[in-house]
Amino acid sequence: MDEVRVRDKEGTRKRILDAARRLFAELGYEHVTMRLIAAEAGANIALINRYFGAKRELFAEVLAQQGRFPGVLDVRDEADLPRALAEYVADRLASDTGSPVVATLSRSSSSPEIHELIRDRVDSAILGPLQDRITGPDARLRAGLATALIMGTGTLRQLFGADAVRDYDREAVVDRLTAVFTACLTAPTR
Repeated sequence: MDEVRVRDKEGTRKRILDAARRLFAELGYEHVTMRLIAAEAGANIALINRYFGAKRELFAEVLAQQGRFPGVLDVRDEADLPRALAEYVADRLASDTGSPVVATLSRSSSSPEIHELIRDRVDSAILGPLQDRITGPDARLRAGLATALIMGTGTLRQLFGADAVRDYDREAVVDRLTAVFTACLTAPTR
């Protein structure tokens, strides 16, 4: 009996997180209610409160579950980083699904209640790791510029879908983005 209860608890928790992830990505933080999440997950609101607390804590858990910036930063040589980022962004722009974490961040960024959560998430998942990966002066500024480009392309993807780059050759898009990321990430020669 206890094993069934534990399994149900884990299944219910997962359903709640999955529903919240979908809804926050689709509607943004301010337009998602606990009732909506409960209905989508087929769960009781009291269970959501028990497992996660308030909506803000559930949102924080959704962000935490979405992992770090995918292996893009794992290139051997720092000189290869602009192209790796360009390939990642080009593929994200052309995909039919886009990035759920970028959608969640973008659609929720205007909410003051979670502004700090979003800022911390962008810093821990993209900006900070990118800053740590590059050398030279002004690393924070250079990583910030590249992060702005990444986040901005997520917004473009949301607005236009894959149509933003569908008619263009992937390599041409990657080459242009590589040039932009190179400009963002290259250390100044003072």
